[in-house]
Amino acid sequence: MSGVTHDRQACRFTTEVEGQSAVLDYRLSGAVMTITHTAVPEPIAGRGVAATLMHAAVTAAQAAGWKIIPACSYAAAYLRRHPIVPQ
Repeated sequence: MSGVTHDRQACRFTTEVEGQSAVLDYRLSGAVMTITHTAVPEPIAGRGVAATLMHAAVTAAQAAGWKIIPACSYAAAYLRRHPIVPQ
């Protein structure tokens, strides 16, 4: 898996595995990041790619002091399994 890229202009995190691109999209309103969509192509599903994108998003949000709202079902499930500890 290549590294995760954060495009702040597009409000998107991306990574590539075996030529397949996976994405996490979000909206930013003030200091609130609403994660709206995660997409991992079927050929690379089940390898933790979405979790890697979520980890990058959570890390970026914490560094910026943003609150996270998981509007996407995967993001909500990830945050239930990996609660955010205030820093």
